[in-house]
Amino acid sequence: MKKKITGIHHITAIVGDPQENVDFYAGVLGLRMTKKTINFDDPDTYHLYFGNNEGEPGTIMTFFPWGNAYRGKIGDGQVGVTAFAVPPNSLEFWKERLDKFEIPYTEHERFNEKYVGFEDPHGILLELVERAGGKNSSWDFGGITDETAIKGFAGALLFSANAEKTWELLESVLGLEKIGEEGNIIRFRSSADIGNIIEVMTERQGTGQMGVGTVHHIAWRAEDDADQLDWKEKIENWRLGVTPVQDRNYFNSIYFREYGDILFEIATDPPGFTFDEPLESLGQDLKLPPQYEPIRKRLTKELPPLQVRNLDGKK
Repeated sequence: MKKKITGIHHITAIVGDPQENVDFYAGVLGLRMTKKTINFDDPDTYHLYFGNNEGEPGTIMTFFPWGNAYRGKIGDGQVGVTAFAVPPNSLEFWKERLDKFEIPYTEHERFNEKYVGFEDPHGILLELVERAGGKNSSWDFGGITDETAIKGFAGALLFSANAEKTWELLESVLGLEKIGEEGNIIRFRSSADIGNIIEVMTERQGTGQMGVGTVHHIAWRAEDDADQLDWKEKIENWRLGVTPVQDRNYFNSIYFREYGDILFEIATDPPGFTFDEPLESLGQDLKLPPQYEPIRKRLTKELPPLQVRNLDGKK
């Protein structure tokens, strides 16, 4: 049987001020901040995670907030647009909410689905689309209920420097199924019920430049460590260089840059975000990997304080 990737595990982006990041994704979009930790490769920077109540794979958007970093450019070699799935009949609620917070948006259709497109405060391109698949989120916050809350990822639109090679990898290596083509976009689907639609822009968008307002990488799901090693071998057989396994506390990761210059990660589903704190208090305390515990006092002093604020004024 052909090996097939399940779907999106998480998407990681670079943003500016960390409190603005929290206010938007938790306060406006109503996602749960499931983990407050640091960039393992740059411990003086936060790594913030947002998702559903449990922080399940397929729901997690993560951020490196660099307050004084240069602005990037969205383009080839990146995830161009990140789409979130919301329950059926909830788009009107979201348009009213965006209006309330004075966030400009556009409405458009793609593959017979209606999308609402907008930007976060730092320029990340986002979309909302109604999807029946996937369970509703149980994280109610700021007037957002399980009937309207973001479920997780609907998918991602990839801007590739070599679209043919990117979609060849999606089909021939990762095992996604091509399900449609419309204009300059090709659509693929994985087996998951959330984070399962990947689209590739067939036209070049201009070379992207990493920085604030851009997606750093997209991560795919591996069932466990053994499954991840199988994927590592499969990708190396495709003549792509793959990193050694990296311990990220909440999952193990391997990374490779595909032929369209997009940075891909394959991350294990376990152990998950309750690895170092209970479900009821996810995201409340600063969590550090063991190698950085000796500098906790300094980090706690130097990292800016963060607060999840109810901007809606409702429970």
